[in-house]
Amino acid sequence: MSEEGATRAAGPERPLPEDHVAQRVKMEREVRGWSTVTLAERMTEAGHPINQSAIWRIESGKPRRRVNLDEALGFCKVFDISLDDLTAAPGHIANPQVRRLVGEYVEQWKQWRALGKAMDAVQAELRAYTEAHPDQDDMVKALLTHEMTVASNGEFHHHRGAPPKLQSWLRTPDQGADS
Repeated sequence: MSEEGATRAAGPERPLPEDHVAQRVKMEREVRGWSTVTLAERMTEAGHPINQSAIWRIESGKPRRRVNLDEALGFCKVFDISLDDLTAAPGHIANPQVRRLVGEYVEQWKQWRALGKAMDAVQAELRAYTEAHPDQDDMVKALLTHEMTVASNGEFHHHRGAPPKLQSWLRTPDQGADS
């Protein structure tokens, strides 16, 4: 399509990237499961106030409402995307299901990392305790092993979620590396 044809497709004296912005705003909002009200609230929190009806008119109006630069920058901030991504043709964007799944995976990964750090901290406290009370070392390790085995339905030592550092620490010298 020629540049002139692209401009006509977007509407009179309206650049095609404006339609891309409208489609992207709707897609990003839907991928997150947000209503237009929620998006308006997030935009206000980000310092780029816009009301719900304006968002609806941007996404679905006939003709669509134009997006000003402040609003475009707000959408970029709220959706954590670049201005280039906001104005890109929809075909250049992964489909909403892939974006949703990738987003969910990243959020779960962040939580997993945070939990791993918290578990390491508790394990360090347990180690410090058993170093300070060597007579209770076997009891603490046996109790933790038992509770983790129960919590994992017997899969604690075989499950990939059992941190190797923890398994190594729980292993008694006479168990060796094959236990």
